Amino acid sequence: MVPRYSRPDMTAIWAPEERFKIWFEIEAHATDALADLGVVPKEAAAALWAWWATNPKIDVAAIDAIEAVTKHDVIAFLTWVAENVGDEARFMHQGMTSSDVLDTCLAVQLARASDILLADIDALLVVLKRRAEEHKLTPTIGRSHGIHAEPVTFGLKLAEAYAEFSRNRERLAAARKDIATCAISGAVGTFANIDPRVEAHVAEKLGLAIEPVSTQVIPRDRHAMFFATLGVIASSIERLAVEIRHLQRTEVLEAEEYFSPGQKGSSAMPHKRNPVLTENLTGLARMIRSAAIPAMENVALWHERDISHSSVERYIAPDATITLDFALARLTGVVDKLLIYPARMEKNLNKMGGLVHSQRVLLALTQAGVSREDAYRLVQRNAMKVWESDGELSLLDLLKADPEVTAALSPAEIEDKFDLGYHLKHVDTIFARVFANA
Repeated sequence: MVPRYSRPDMTAIWAPEERFKIWFEIEAHATDALADLGVVPKEAAAALWAWWATNPKIDVAAIDAIEAVTKHDVIAFLTWVAENVGDEARFMHQGMTSSDVLDTCLAVQLARASDILLADIDALLVVLKRRAEEHKLTPTIGRSHGIHAEPVTFGLKLAEAYAEFSRNRERLAAARKDIATCAISGAVGTFANIDPRVEAHVAEKLGLAIEPVSTQVIPRDRHAMFFATLGVIASSIERLAVEIRHLQRTEVLEAEEYFSPGQKGSSAMPHKRNPVLTENLTGLARMIRSAAIPAMENVALWHERDISHSSVERYIAPDATITLDFALARLTGVVDKLLIYPARMEKNLNKMGGLVHSQRVLLALTQAGVSREDAYRLVQRNAMKVWESDGELSLLDLLKADPEVTAALSPAEIEDKFDLGYHLKHVDTIFARVFANA
């Protein structure tokens, strides 16, 4: 976790104090259930909760000091609780194994982290929708392979991002449901020394589902899917960030990140306004995606469990969720304040002498009886003259002066194929599809 790329609400989920708090709740709820089943005295559970109600804070340093001797974090925690609670603490952890605590805690943490990330996506969707509607009919050039293709609108670019992040929200909601399971099933998952009703009780109290079958751990395919989903969301962040970075290039300059008063772009060149936020998002996306492969490699554990997954998850769980939280918030701010230049979009759209209308002429020629091969040849030979003139020549003028073209199409018919509005006639249809349930 890098403080520079962290926000407090998400970071708090992964703080040692919060982790130990969740551990205590798991243990205390399990002791409650054991007491109800007559396995341990009711006074034991009551003593735990009574101590907890008056306990001012968890002493992380004290627990760490015990762990330095025991070399076992859960035992260190239980020892510390016992030192504070007294004799009744011996009834904690009856029939449980460490992974019952660790895996259930991780499920709680990932579920809570998911709730923050879902709220982050909701905030981004609001901004994307507002900016998309603002520029619904702002014409701009669509590009394929980085080369001018045909007209689109800037609103469509943002609507596309909205649709993508809507899908990401659905994926994350599904991943949250999948990851939020509780396992209190004992040393190898057989419930030999603990009743399944204890697991059900703890799951209900913590807002988790019951893991249908655990070994010593919750199966790691759940975690693999969760971190893969975070990676997909990160890729969507990068996709939009890269689009903005390209649009901010000096030769394009159709949109750019907000440049605040007093901001500096370069230590050497005072004129610079660099896309630093979206470049940063590209880098952060790489880090988030890097969690996916280790999570997938964690699926294959030895027999009922080994601990090869443990060290990995201590890294990727906080790092990926904290970084994605930051990245989503940053992207929301970028889109919210994005500077958009319709006049420059129009200038770029007209830069290449009308080449963007070539397909309409091609189709019109075929409909007028010219073979597709000949129609393509006629349009391309005139288009290449415009291309080689760097847009100084006009495709419309060249086509109207080409006798083979005018043999099939009148000048008026050719001019009709250069109508910009033709390309935008279905924008409303696309917006209705994207925002129907927004």
